[in-house]
Amino acid sequence: MGRLVVIEGLDGAGKRTLTDRLTAALRQAGAGVSTLAFPRYGADVHADLLREALYGEHGDLADSVYGMALLYALDRRDAAGDIRARLDGHDVVLLDRYVASNAAYGAARLREKASGGFVEWVRTLEIDRFGLPVPDAQLLLRVAPEVAAGRAEGRARADADRARDSFESDGGLQARCAEVYDELAATGWLSPWHVVDGAAGPDVPALAGRLLG
Repeated sequence: MGRLVVIEGLDGAGKRTLTDRLTAALRQAGAGVSTLAFPRYGADVHADLLREALYGEHGDLADSVYGMALLYALDRRDAAGDIRARLDGHDVVLLDRYVASNAAYGAARLREKASGGFVEWVRTLEIDRFGLPVPDAQLLLRVAPEVAAGRAEGRARADADRARDSFESDGGLQARCAEVYDELAATGWLSPWHVVDGAAGPDVPALAGRLLG
């Protein structure tokens, strides 16, 4: 059985880049690696409904914190079998976002702390009720909210077909989300966390070594 490792962080933190670099480092160290990113746009109906809601479709769905969180959770529930199969066939399964994203963004939207009721609701729903695999380790790619926002805006400008969604464009939400992520990491929510400085640039080979050790 492989290790389930999750990369978490704000929109624009650089999770995709870290995923690519960490995958290369793990493979260089001899590990078999499989990667998956959430939400699975284009692969799951729940994820597609989420994206549509974030861009103003489906009435007031995007205003419902619990409604949107349920769709995120259902996307992962649909992928649970795939995750387990990947764990059976690889040393490391590396996920770009997972359950903690749901907890952090929902709590931030509700202006709750990590100790609030929403984070516990997410854990009960996704881990207890849906039976999703529990991560072995979670990486928090920490950058200042204004830095992440600038990267997200630049990414949207670079892609003429892509506007920033309602979450990416809410600077106050991103700042609150960063605080909740810090609280989740500090309390070791679900599993041990490693905080990675996204501004300084992580020592990726050393990080890969810690994950394999």
